[in-house]
Amino acid sequence: MLKTNNVYFFDSVEFEEIIQYYLDNGKHSLAKKAVKLGLEQHPSSVILKLLKVELLVFEDKLQKASILISELEAVEPNNEELLIQKATIYSKNNKHLEAINTFKQVLPNTDEKIDIWSMIGMEYLYLDDFENARLNFANCIDVDYEDYSSLYNVVYCFDMENNHEEAIVFLNNYIDANPYCEVAWHQLGRQYFVLKKYKEALRAFDYAVIIDESFVGGYLEKAKTLEELEQYDKAIENYLITLELDDATAFVCVRTGECYQKLGDLETAVTYYKKAVNEDPLLDKGWLLLTNLYQEDNQYQKALYYLSKALQIDEDNFMYWRKYAELNLKLNFYEEAVIAFHKCLELEDNSIEIFVGLADVLLFLGEFDDALKIMVKAKNTYTQFAEIEYRLCGLFMLASEEKYSLLHLKNGLAIDADYREIISELYPTVFENEKVQTVIDNYLKATE
Repeated sequence: MLKTNNVYFFDSVEFEEIIQYYLDNGKHSLAKKAVKLGLEQHPSSVILKLLKVELLVFEDKLQKASILISELEAVEPNNEELLIQKATIYSKNNKHLEAINTFKQVLPNTDEKIDIWSMIGMEYLYLDDFENARLNFANCIDVDYEDYSSLYNVVYCFDMENNHEEAIVFLNNYIDANPYCEVAWHQLGRQYFVLKKYKEALRAFDYAVIIDESFVGGYLEKAKTLEELEQYDKAIENYLITLELDDATAFVCVRTGECYQKLGDLETAVTYYKKAVNEDPLLDKGWLLLTNLYQEDNQYQKALYYLSKALQIDEDNFMYWRKYAELNLKLNFYEEAVIAFHKCLELEDNSIEIFVGLADVLLFLGEFDDALKIMVKAKNTYTQFAEIEYRLCGLFMLASEEKYSLLHLKNGLAIDADYREIISELYPTVFENEKVQTVIDNYLKATE
């Protein structure tokens, strides 16, 4: 009919089947044309009008859908599909309690109670009412023990309520009735894992992969549990099984690499970290792991290269900039270290280590005024810190501000007199200053 513009008569049931076929296959534009043709031939068909409502809801034309629902309610107020569409409209308008009450009207007369309980459960989830959501999903499982979607939702509700012990009781009861369900064993293992009962978790994951030898999720969780038990060799075995069963993922490569690193096999660890970043070049954690490994091996140039990759992905991560500063200092790239410290401050990393590190590098570069400004800023943020007071003492003296220098020296001595040696390390000429020595001697005599 669409191709030729010829008009053929179809029974309304045939139109319903055609429309449903298009809906099931995601061809909504064709379903819409079929609804239009169907209603032209069968203008009083309630089912065709309800299919039109479904299309309107899909297109978010909720007002038009509501008007049509109101018209149909006058004819068939207890129509099951009508009530479901009405509840769906309520839900899309964020009227979840009204949606729940409407779905409940359907329950007494429907043969598809599982679908309705599931929809009610989802409405309770929208309201963050996890207890009622869980009870409705549990109703689905009581009828169909293989409704794994509802099983996952029940466990999710327990998780959101932090009721892991109750989840374990529920899952054990479920397993008693359905002992060969790998999904249930997997979920049971996850609950034990959260509670740090790793031996019990391992037992559950063992059953999951025995029941289904191709259960990738089971092997993954088992490997993570073996890591917690510090059985890194066995963890690696299970990670490698997942690589055989499924395509390599950056996550698995990273975890495998970390296990090899803990076993001291750094070469193999590097191999897996490189596989991880090859699988996902935007995985900054993979680049960072390579950075840390080479840094620990004192290969700072390589470490800096890989850290630069991580910074390209996430340049707003102040921890990366901290490490960037640290590595540049190791390589005597002081100007780069200054840039990194300033970037940390821009990203609101106002820790005392950043202020002190930046001031010390500026001092080394002979930029005394800039170093002094940084220490004054640090003083405004942190009071009663000896490392700041002694540096202010040195920097003010270099700036020929003797009065302020001696004032900060006294502050530093009052906070931590033993730490005064930092002056001799950073500002040897200041430490040898006669007035500085006099203040120190007087303080020590007074505190004897």
